[in-house]
Amino acid sequence: MQDATTVATFPGQDGVANVAKGRGKTAHRRAIESMTYHDAGSHLTDHRVSRHLKTMISTESFVAGFAYGGTTVLVGQPMDTLKTLQQTSASSRSLAGTASELYRTAGLRGFYRGGLPLLIGGGLMRSAQFGVYSSAMATIQSNYGPADPSSQYWFGCVNPQVVAAGFCGGIGRGLVEGPFEMAKVRNQVVSGWRFGDAFQGFGTTMFRNSLLFAGFVIYMDVLKQQLDQRDMKWTPFITAGLCANAAWATIWPLDVVKTRRQSGRYDGRNVLWLLRDALRKGDMYRGMGVGLARSFIANGASMEVYAVVERELKGRI
Repeated sequence: MQDATTVATFPGQDGVANVAKGRGKTAHRRAIESMTYHDAGSHLTDHRVSRHLKTMISTESFVAGFAYGGTTVLVGQPMDTLKTLQQTSASSRSLAGTASELYRTAGLRGFYRGGLPLLIGGGLMRSAQFGVYSSAMATIQSNYGPADPSSQYWFGCVNPQVVAAGFCGGIGRGLVEGPFEMAKVRNQVVSGWRFGDAFQGFGTTMFRNSLLFAGFVIYMDVLKQQLDQRDMKWTPFITAGLCANAAWATIWPLDVVKTRRQSGRYDGRNVLWLLRDALRKGDMYRGMGVGLARSFIANGASMEVYAVVERELKGRI
């Protein structure tokens, strides 16, 4: 098995196809040991994989996803707080000005405002997105078999099965994330909230997440194809960071609307009004600079952790 510096290709299409050629627990063990992190995240890519192996791999995805989510919060929370403050501010203060004001009024602790709800919920939601993605891919391929790149890929490179499973993973994340994300945003902007506010912006969060995670796994899969064609390998940090940034850039206006909807500063305003208002004020990409910096560093570091945890779990089989 290759070490954690090998390329992260979430999700690949090689997986554990060789399991079907073996019999019993020994064959399953050999098949798993033959996998490298080159196939990270794509554990279930053969429709003949046994039910026992599907359950085992899905558990790996949930546990490694939890580690991914916790790392994202610990590494990226300060920049996430700055992003939220920029997205919800009525002023045109620069990033440096926002950071300076936050430090003056709240000190270093202020940069981690809202971190506790997301630390608790972050592990759960990332565990849900990776676990649901893995399970959805297994279900799709057990019913239809792997997609044929030569005839079924869209535009010659987009796997429709990855798209469908990615949407499922995003929905799984959104179901968990909504209340925690609302609490995080309210704490970041120092706005009170009641239990009845827990699901404010829930629909917007669900829609954003379904597009965000689907975009992430699509970009990862397309990048894997390109690297494979050139016999190249990139580290998990680089691949996850670049693909996460591409996914965030694709849906950024939705994130601005979602944050404003949950902030409590735009009560009574629906999603369409917030979208038109952001467009009118030129705020559609407000806070994207610091947001993408956070995304690259946090997701890159988290994928490295994901690789280590996943590899350790496989070693215990």
